[in-house]
Amino acid sequence: MIQVFSGITARNFHRTIHASNLYSISFRHKELFCWKPTCQHITTNNSMRPNDLIGAQDRVPAEGNCNCSSSVQSTPEIEKKYVHRVYDAIAPHFSATRFAKWPKVAEFLNSLRSGSVVLDAGCGNGKYLGFNPDCFFIGCDISSPLIEICAGRGHEVLVADAVNLPYRDNFGDAAISIAVLHHLSTDDRRRKAIEELIRVVRRGGLVLITVWAREQEDKSLLNKWTPLYEKYTEEWVDQSSPPVRSQSATLLESIAETDEDAGVMKQADDRLKKNHDGVEDKTITACSNSNADENEKNQQEYFVPWHLPFHRAEIGGASAAALENGFAKKDEKKGTVVYNRYYHVFVEGELQRLVSGIKSAAIVDQFYDKSNWCIVLEKL
Repeated sequence: MIQVFSGITARNFHRTIHASNLYSISFRHKELFCWKPTCQHITTNNSMRPNDLIGAQDRVPAEGNCNCSSSVQSTPEIEKKYVHRVYDAIAPHFSATRFAKWPKVAEFLNSLRSGSVVLDAGCGNGKYLGFNPDCFFIGCDISSPLIEICAGRGHEVLVADAVNLPYRDNFGDAAISIAVLHHLSTDDRRRKAIEELIRVVRRGGLVLITVWAREQEDKSLLNKWTPLYEKYTEEWVDQSSPPVRSQSATLLESIAETDEDAGVMKQADDRLKKNHDGVEDKTITACSNSNADENEKNQQEYFVPWHLPFHRAEIGGASAAALENGFAKKDEKKGTVVYNRYYHVFVEGELQRLVSGIKSAAIVDQFYDKSNWCIVLEKL
């Protein structure tokens, strides 16, 4: 078992966990189960004994992990390509820009009881890990390069998926998910991630969730993002269903059988157009503008660019390959390699709607902060 001793720094340990391995880890006299593909590797700074990792294929994993449907567990292509691959490529630069702590998150962490076990799902570069020195933190993220950065800073971390957390039921005292759920591309996956956060904390435990809001304080930001519209649904979310073709806005004209008939029809058309052109033009323009406004109003799926400076890009590696296959593009004017990140921006009340069907938790706080919708849940 991994023994954790506060204030004692021991030798570093880094080991890859293979797909067939199911093992248990003791943390403050608690146990968690972790197995592939949920967990790819675990990193710790604490001393290990030869029998610290014990094969336990005959043990039954946590109930929450068993009930997860394959469709929800299966990562959609849009997330693989425009979330996982992007963050793997930009990890060092992303980490260098992520150091400021959000006051509301800091307030939540500082309010926890001394000795609390805090689980950070989607920990990124680990800026909140260890924030409250009186608590014990474990972080996980889907990005291996970001987890390597966390490990280099001495944090307890592992690679894992937010919709299938590698912890036993009731393991932690609190959990946080900061700016993570908006990278999940379906309602079912977003709801499952919330269920997982609730599952892994004890009864009475608290969960803080923050997501990007569509109601941005800086409205001009929306103009810098690329809306996905129906392409999002057709190509990435529901690839098993045939694409739904929208009806053409162009009406088919009658085809005359003879030139004479054609001349008569043209004269009739001309007379009609004289009488109705003004009305028709205004109606078409009004409808067009109305449809555009409605699309913009309801839009929640976006590509948000990340500009990786040339001097930070690995021109001989990932960035070069991304540019070659069209996954990224160059912005010569800004001197950057531009990657697109997928976001589902939340509308007011959407987080509450996702939680409403979960009987094991209650909302104890909800607020809007720095262009984010936020909720605090308590496990019942």
